[in-house]
Amino acid sequence: MENRGHEARPTGGGRLEWIDVARGIGIIAVVVGHVWTRGGLRDAMYSFHMPLFFLLSGLLSHPQPVARFTLRQLGSQTRPYAAFLLLLVVADQIIETMKGGRPIFHDWPRDALPILLGGSWLRGPFTIFWFVPCLMMARILFNMALAWWSDPLDRRWAWLMLPCLLAAYEAARFTSLSPLGLLTVPMALVLLWVGAAWQRVSWRSWMLAPLALSSLAGLSALLPTLNMKAADYGWPLLSLGSAIATSVLLFRLSVRIAPFGGWIAAIGRASLVIMYLHVAVIHYLSPYLGKPWLLMQALILPLAAYYLIRNVPALRRIFL
Repeated sequence: MENRGHEARPTGGGRLEWIDVARGIGIIAVVVGHVWTRGGLRDAMYSFHMPLFFLLSGLLSHPQPVARFTLRQLGSQTRPYAAFLLLLVVADQIIETMKGGRPIFHDWPRDALPILLGGSWLRGPFTIFWFVPCLMMARILFNMALAWWSDPLDRRWAWLMLPCLLAAYEAARFTSLSPLGLLTVPMALVLLWVGAAWQRVSWRSWMLAPLALSSLAGLSALLPTLNMKAADYGWPLLSLGSAIATSVLLFRLSVRIAPFGGWIAAIGRASLVIMYLHVAVIHYLSPYLGKPWLLMQALILPLAAYYLIRNVPALRRIFL
């Protein structure tokens, strides 16, 4: 991107349209990857879709007072996380009972524990709920480090990122358990740092060729794909590098199409609600709809829910 770090962040309380466009592209990729659960299209989406959100968050980061930032993150993210999770638990009880089936959580009060643990204990319509607590914890830890070293290009960051990278690749060898998605936090920290560092790098035309080649290697499944929830990062460095390359190119594309990408930006502004709700739409409607129609519903219904929530003050306070 040609934008420097100070230009990448909204100023004066405004928004940069390309940020919403990038979020929109990212959440569409997430939904596509969950509708097509196997094959080349699924692998292409999984090669970059979750890293894109961590990179974008890092790109927009700047040092903030640690205590205030931590409390704000806990308050602003925990409430909608709990609200959407409770909403879907109740919805699953009603929908599965009406269908004559058995709800995913049916052994009460024993099932309260896996719901509280989240992460790898959540499946079906709840499977995406690892992402927000993982991102929240990574952002809190990353901001703590930024308080010490505000320049992500400072060489001292290498001493922090190297053990994070090693921990990320080794973690899944020892356990598959991931309460609240915390197993993925080491890699999330690395991606936040890469995003923060990238905002300080000026674009050069020679970068296009290596980025495009690396991106194509992931999109075409020449490199093993990523499954960040399971801490599966494909081939060390290469698969991750491809995800970063694709995301960076999509950021540049977002800048170019932002002036006429209003509908994508609208999806981007609703990305958190779509993130929480789209898997449930897919889960309950997949027996009845073909995949293209399922994709449309998995975007349209959460988007409609976002506008409803945004326009009702009581709902906005709870869910946004």
